[in-house]
Amino acid sequence: MGKATGFMELDRIERGYEPVEDRIKHFKEFLVPLDGKEISKQGARCMDCGIPYCHQGCPVNNLIPDWNDLVYNNRWKDAIDLLHSTNNFPEFTGRICPAPCEASCTLNITDNPVAIKTIECSVVDRGWEEGWIKPQISVTKTNKKIAVIGSGPSGLACAQQLARAGHSVVVFEKNARIGGLLRIGIPDFKMEKHLIDRRMSQMEAEGVEFKVNSHIGVDISFDDLNKDFNAIVFCGGSEKPRDLPVEGRELDGVHFAMEFLSQQNDRVSGENVDSSVEILAKNKNVLVIGGGDTGSDCVGTSNRQGAKSVTQLELLDQPPTIEDKALTWPNWPMKLRTSTSHEEGCERNWSVLTKSFEGNNGKVSRANCVKVEWLKDNSGKMKMSEIKGSEFSFEVDLVLLAMGFVHPIHENLIHKTGVELTNNGTVKADDIEYKTSIDKFFVAGDSRRGQSLVVWAIKEGRQCARSIDQFLMGKSDLPR
Repeated sequence: MGKATGFMELDRIERGYEPVEDRIKHFKEFLVPLDGKEISKQGARCMDCGIPYCHQGCPVNNLIPDWNDLVYNNRWKDAIDLLHSTNNFPEFTGRICPAPCEASCTLNITDNPVAIKTIECSVVDRGWEEGWIKPQISVTKTNKKIAVIGSGPSGLACAQQLARAGHSVVVFEKNARIGGLLRIGIPDFKMEKHLIDRRMSQMEAEGVEFKVNSHIGVDISFDDLNKDFNAIVFCGGSEKPRDLPVEGRELDGVHFAMEFLSQQNDRVSGENVDSSVEILAKNKNVLVIGGGDTGSDCVGTSNRQGAKSVTQLELLDQPPTIEDKALTWPNWPMKLRTSTSHEEGCERNWSVLTKSFEGNNGKVSRANCVKVEWLKDNSGKMKMSEIKGSEFSFEVDLVLLAMGFVHPIHENLIHKTGVELTNNGTVKADDIEYKTSIDKFFVAGDSRRGQSLVVWAIKEGRQCARSIDQFLMGKSDLPR
């Protein structure tokens, strides 16, 4: 906790943002951080609540009241050490996590939670600025070799924990750059990529080896990998996007969201983009189908590229603006969330089903839609039905499908290994040992749990590292 009466004396203040008219002109981060004195005040608001429900809300079990108190008492170095004890990459989560911890905060009962995410980001950013964050090089070596397939947040967290336990770790990434969807999918205006590079340098100093352009199952066989390593962990993410099999899907201008986002990230990083397959929103009427985070990223990117208009459709009903706290708290509530990208300009529509696309000369030009309603059937399940007479259509030049991801890509590695899958298409393993049906083969992150948050991926990577360490050494001092 912070100051015993802090929550009564001080108002919640969050970091700010650049004005919309300024930030849409560039792809850099636009956060305006609070100064250290104000962050200390925000730490003081952490009340003596008795049961810190923020622990329940945080997937990595951050010791939130403890480092709030340290910040309040200006013990910033101790705060970063405590933060790192549960989270390898707080600068990632401090920028792109939706902060379920704040939803669980006792003060959120009155819509006034502690600004946990703002404090977390300030602590880690100051840690880097002050030079407090250094490589943690293991003094002992186990002579055990571990291959990590995939360099997203679960793979990086797993690799770092294993290297710190004294193992030799090699991370294999099929793309040309390290970071997984953090690198290719998250726009720079939400998280600049030098943050990944900085952690990569730290991990290399700790002994982690990175191999890019190394597609396991294509460039390197799993059997060869199995011969060379004592354990293998698959952290490939949930990359198979949900498609929209309707008439006109094949038209030019209808793309998966990740095709669009990854291209823009390539441009920002200075990579060459094939001009023959460029996807740009400039001067176009853009339709984003899907109301989640990926859809929001498409909105923000389209506006920065100079879209003529941006419309976002969601199949489900519009959530309530304010949740019923008596029913939801301390759990993560279903409520209307408006992102910074939405604030930059976007028409949002709910309860809409896209029926088909029309085109001219092979290019998409129109979307045909219908309003739907969701009602409970006799079994109590929600069922969708179209509303007669509610059909409508509008002009579109670019359609971005952002309807989520269904499971990891099955081609190549998964099919070739024959590893057991769940009914949902994810790799089957529990969240205790993270073992697959194949000996020495582990899995963590979205490949196991399905599409989820970066913070969950970090947690699974850390837990899987402990399981692998236990498997190889018979015991483990790594935290769960």
